[in-house]
This record gives sequence, structure tokens and C-alpha cells, in this order.
Amino acid sequence: MSEDNRARLKQWLASGEIRLQPLSFPQRELWEAAPVPAADVSNNICALIQVRGLLTPQGSEAALQKVVDRQEVLRLSILPGKAQPMQMIRRTAVPALRFHELSPEQREPEAIEELAREIASRPFDLVQGPLYRAEVFRRSADEHVLVLVIHHAIADGWTLGVFVQDLFASYMQGVRGNHAALPPVPQTYSQWGAAERAFWQPAVLAPRVEFWRTHLAGAPRLWNTAVSGEMKRCVTQVSGELGRAVRELARRNGATLFTTLLTAFQIALSKWTGQDDIVVGTPVANRSTQAARETMGYCSGIVPLRGQIDRTRSFAESLHAVHETTVESFANAIPFAELVRALGGATLPGHNPIFEVRFALQNHPIPDVAVPGLSLQLRMRSTGTARFNLACEINEEGEAMEVAWLFHADQFSLADIAQVGRMYLDVLAGVCQSPEILTAALMTTLR
Repeated sequence: MSEDNRARLKQWLASGEIRLQPLSFPQRELWEAAPVPAADVSNNICALIQVRGLLTPQGSEAALQKVVDRQEVLRLSILPGKAQPMQMIRRTAVPALRFHELSPEQREPEAIEELAREIASRPFDLVQGPLYRAEVFRRSADEHVLVLVIHHAIADGWTLGVFVQDLFASYMQGVRGNHAALPPVPQTYSQWGAAERAFWQPAVLAPRVEFWRTHLAGAPRLWNTAVSGEMKRCVTQVSGELGRAVRELARRNGATLFTTLLTAFQIALSKWTGQDDIVVGTPVANRSTQAARETMGYCSGIVPLRGQIDRTRSFAESLHAVHETTVESFANAIPFAELVRALGGATLPGHNPIFEVRFALQNHPIPDVAVPGLSLQLRMRSTGTARFNLACEINEEGEAMEVAWLFHADQFSLADIAQVGRMYLDVLAGVCQSPEILTAALMTTLR
């Protein structure tokens, strides 16, 4: 840092314009345990928000200003440090918002997707901030698309829903002539981080660390290929009919939808890779209090789930075993940065220290908010981050489900992903028809 910037920072700290806070546990994961640098654009999360109603640039900016005032992560940047970076939270900030008129050829969904990709591909200045950008594209007088790109250091999937709710509430206040600030959040992100640090003391971590040392001992790696570059996306669908059958299968076996989908995924991945011992990472919301649920920020954690495929078991028996292991793993979850440190594995560039595959059932709230004359509809885009080699992200769409596969094109071809996608759907269909089928017999049907 230059002497001028150092002097300016001291002045801001003395005046209260800026305050410093330690990184939260999830933020530490990005700096300490991720295979790509925190500034890499693969850490940019992109969401598209469909807006129906009359919007003006002035009204949009005023609405976003209230959200910026309420949610401190929208005023947050990262200060490098000798020992560890720090959160740098500004007392005030102006909205990072741009408003665009679309030409007729830009109004098609494919063109808007391309615009979103371009916006998401721009890096953030982690020191200068802000760590988000919002761009509104007008498709017609009463139809707009808001592209929100936000850095993973200040956001997770839950954050996007909070943003939509706050923005909607703020805009409606403006429409009604109410220019008051939004109510303060019950718990700011820095307060959430402080509470987490206070809880995760050595006495709490120690027994859980022992669980993980035993549970992950000897776990093999699926691939030794370093991750790099943009992740590609391939989408398949679980029909409503199959979705209902999978949920009924879970109910009859006393399992959750997540563990039922995970068990089938492990079997398909075992067949595809030829390995019977598989570790995947899965996200958890990590918002156990109502106060945290109203806060934007990167709160989610990662839990490694180890599955050892026993081909002599029936699917129902495998599901029971996976369900028990998953419950036990969630019960022993600790911050991922602390887990990596405790296990003592070095984080090599391009390699996740524990797992290569991410599996997620995205069941955090995705609000659709509407009143006569205005509606906001959030649509998640499984863009992924380059912290794993392969990901399977499932989004519920009523009784049906979208299965988004995220992969690196320099490691897997589209044909590879299409094959594992077919295997996964075939496993789900097969076990719904015959839950007692032996895993060995099931795997012989997969091609």
C-alpha cells in the first residue's frame, strides 16, 4: 500500500468512515482453502431478476441506495494484510447501478444471457470495492431484467433472495412516497461473523476434528487434475412424474429428498469414475437464527460427505447408510477453513484440499414478490466457481427438478457430462421402480 493510501486509511479509520473487521470463517475459506485466488472471476456469482412494472433510473437508484444502507456487505471491500486480509466496511456508499435501453436484437433471452456473461466476467477490485454490480436492461416499457453480479466473499445463494426482498420493499416504499430508511437488520454480517468466532473455540472444535480425522482417513482423490478457467454448464431435467416418485421413495424409506438424490448420485458417479469411495462437498446455509436469515453475506459452509459404495447392498440399504452418514456429518460440521487447517493438508494451486466434486440441492428460499403493477422474480444461474472439478446442482421446480452440471471443458467433454447425466437419471428411474434392486445389478444397466 502506498504512503498516500496508508495515510488516507488512517484518516478514514479515525473519522469512523471505515471500520475493520476480521474475515468471517466462510471468507477465510476463499483466501486459505480455495484452489483459485479470491480475485478470480470464477468467484463472481450471477443472478438474473425478471422485473415487471414501470421502472425509472431515479427510482431504481433510490431503492438500491436503501438496500446499500441496510446491508453492510454492499459497502464492504477487502484490505490486504501481512497476516490475513481484513473486511473494510464503509459507513456510506453510493449504489453500483447502471440502466440500459436494449436494442430490438438484444431483447431475446439468448442475447440477455450473453450480456449477463459479459458482466459477470469482469473482475472486481477487492480493495476499492464495491464487490457487486447491478445493471438493469429495459426490454419494454414494463419489462426489465436486472443482472446482479456479486462476489462470493459477500454473498451466497441465500443472499440473493434477501437482496430481492429488500429491493422490492424499498422500491415499493418509494412508489408510495415513503422515503424513510429500511429497518435495520437484526444482525449485521460483521456481527454474525463475530458470533461465529466466539462459538468456534478450541473446546468446541476438538471433538468434531477427531470425527473428521477418522471419517476422512484414507479417502482417495477422484482426479489429480488442477481446476482452471471458466466452468461450462449443461442442464438436464427430472420430470414431474419422476420427481414425485423420488420424493415418495424418500418418504417410504424415512429419508430426505437430499439423501435420496445423493445416494443415487454416488452410485452413478461410482459407475462413471470406476471408484467405490467418493467424497463430495455439499453446501449448508449456516443460518440457524431468524436474525441471520435477513442478512446478506457469505454465511454458507461446506460439509464433506463420504460415500463408500457396497455393491452387495440394495438401494434401500444404501439409502439408509447414506442417510445415517449424512446426518452424522452435518452434526459434526465445522468451518471449512478450520477443517482444512486441522487435517493439515496443504492447499495446492488448482486443487481443492478435500474434494473434487460438489453436490447440492438448492432449497434455500427463492422469493417471487409481487403486487399489482410490480413483480420481481429471481432466477438462479448455476454459474459455479472454480473450486472443484465437477458439480451437480439440483433446483426444485415444482414437482420437477432442474439438474445443472458444471464442469471444466479442459477436463471433461460435453459427451462425458451427457453420459453421467443419463446415468444419474437412469439410477433415479431404476430405484423408483425397484428400491430393493442390488447396487451391482443396478450398475450393470448403466451405459
